[in-house]
Amino acid sequence: MGGLLNGSRVSKALKAELTDHADDFTWAAATVGAMNGASYQLAAERPVMSIGGFNGTDPAPTVAQFKKYVKDGRIHYFIGGDSRGGPGGGRDGAGSDIQKWVKKHYTKETIGGTTLYDLTKAK
Repeated sequence: MGGLLNGSRVSKALKAELTDHADDFTWAAATVGAMNGASYQLAAERPVMSIGGFNGTDPAPTVAQFKKYVKDGRIHYFIGGDSRGGPGGGRDGAGSDIQKWVKKHYTKETIGGTTLYDLTKAK
């Protein structure tokens, strides 16, 4: 069982990472799906972008918009999920496409059992 509404559980280590320098960014992090986004935002008490709406399949933001936010330094981290759909998944649509782009261009690290990509440090 996950966190809020089966969203993700947030470890103390991840919460600390998300809050460190969070005020330097519009969003401390971005993740696919509103349930995951809500869990991280409530735990960190900082703005977290929920990509693709409830299921991660809506085209908001678009891949181009997301890339611009990253280029402009507005998002610190991308919190990775899987590609099965549901919380953190997003089988099709912007959420899946954004996740693929992040995986290709940024290095994965694991903090508190959660996959994280620092969007300020490209590969």
